[in-house]
Amino acid sequence: MQNDSVREVEFGHDRRPPSLAYRFFGGPPVTVLIRLIFICLVVGALLMWLNVEPMEVVRGALRAGERLWAMGFDAFGQAGRYVLAGAVIVVPIWFVMRLLTMRGAR
Repeated sequence: MQNDSVREVEFGHDRRPPSLAYRFFGGPPVTVLIRLIFICLVVGALLMWLNVEPMEVVRGALRAGERLWAMGFDAFGQAGRYVLAGAVIVVPIWFVMRLLTMRGAR
């Protein structure tokens, strides 16, 4: 009899399903928010080091979208440059997130 109850606990049959906040954030909300604050700090420091203001990034993204829309299918040739420019910010964020995820998996 004891083995059956141990198995139920091992497989999580008596656990409650994760809350809506847990599912939305993809983990404990406080932990996710702390990670986001850290990532924002790193990206913000990088942008300030590059002397880039946050509104410049927003305006640049809007202008890029408008240019892509105006250029139509010719935009695919220019899209590679935009992907590379975006990768400058996205890849470091992804790398930091992977490092944080790996640390939490231990």
